[in-house]
Amino acid sequence: METPPPSTDPTPPTEADITAFKAQLGRPPRGLRAIAHRCPCGQPDVVETAPRLEDGTPFPTTYYLTCPRAASAIGTLEAEGVMKDMTARLAEDEELAAAYRAAHEDYIRRRDEIEVLEGFPSAGGMPDRVKCLHVLVAHSLAAGPGVNPLGDEAIAMLPEWWRKGPCVGHGTPDASEEDAR
Repeated sequence: METPPPSTDPTPPTEADITAFKAQLGRPPRGLRAIAHRCPCGQPDVVETAPRLEDGTPFPTTYYLTCPRAASAIGTLEAEGVMKDMTARLAEDEELAAAYRAAHEDYIRRRDEIEVLEGFPSAGGMPDRVKCLHVLVAHSLAAGPGVNPLGDEAIAMLPEWWRKGPCVGHGTPDASEEDAR
């Protein structure tokens, strides 16, 4: 699958976005700053979060995937061992490792533009391993193709999670396993 186009810029969340987020994750947003990417169906699927929560707790996951259909499909990839294979390739492929380090630097730069979290790593295992495909996919969707090579690869392995329409509607999540396929 091709990467859905990135949002041109993060946009402030609307009340409808916040309602969709609550339905997608089953809880209110924490640290929500912006909608970083919209699913082709129009709903938010990646949010940008503040580096610190309201109580000051560090929250280094700048890009957070919210769509339950996409998250389920990514979970399937993780269960199939994709992260282990990607991590092994990082140790063998210098060009891939360099591109992944650049993705890590991009992630840190974007987070630091909001607020510097001194001493905190990026996310998803960057720059040395793959720990969470959800984070890598969220980064790729927010930043656009060509920034995070392993996020882009994971996206290419995913089904079109938006094909059946919005994952939430009228405040009710619809994220069955079958919908993720």
